[in-house]
Formats: sequence, structure tokens, C-alpha cells
Amino acid sequence: MNEELKLDENRLYYTIGEVSKMLNLETSTVRFWEKEFEILKPHRNAKGNRMFTKEDVKNLHTIKYLVHERRLTLEGAKQKLKDQREGIEKETEIVLKLKNIRELLIEMRNNLEDNN
Repeated sequence: MNEELKLDENRLYYTIGEVSKMLNLETSTVRFWEKEFEILKPHRNAKGNRMFTKEDVKNLHTIKYLVHERRLTLEGAKQKLKDQREGIEKETEIVLKLKNIRELLIEMRNNLEDNN
């Protein structure tokens, strides 16, 4: 599964459905994390729907990395973000890029095998 964040530079906001699909998370998880993490502050439209900025999406991706990949508790993730936010964001980006490279290499290998 390709985890690359496909953020449209022309868009200002994303709905919770778009964000949950992009990050492969349940919408309930996104709502819960919004309450738990101070760095998540989605805007609300006139109907009251959450509208996430690119920064919110990147922060959610970082939280997902800490909780799902690094296996930190929510409290541990909060502390890590508080103490080492910049370092963790860079680490998250590097891991994402490496996963995408791995997927590309696997796809290339499979194509070579199919052609032989």
C-alpha cells in the first residue's frame, strides 16, 4: 500500500473522510486524536464539519507514525511531539520516502519477473 501523502498544493482544506482515506485511518480515530493532541486544530465550516489543513494532515501522519510504527502510547506520542517535534517530523518523512522506494523496487522486480 502506497502511503505517500498526496496533498494538492491548490487546496486549502480536506474533509475528515478525505483525510481518513489518505492516511488509512477510521474517521473515529481522526476525531479521537483531534481531542487528544493539541497540535490538531481543524477548522469548521458553516455546517460544523471539520476541515483539515495540510499541516493538520502532516501532523496526523506524524501521530500515526508514532502510534502505529513506533508503537508509542498516546501519552508517549504527546511527550515525543512536545520534546522532539522537529526531529520526529523529519524521521516520519524519511520513513515514508523509504517505504515508497521499497514499494517502487518491489513493483519493478515484479514487472521484471512478469516479463521473463
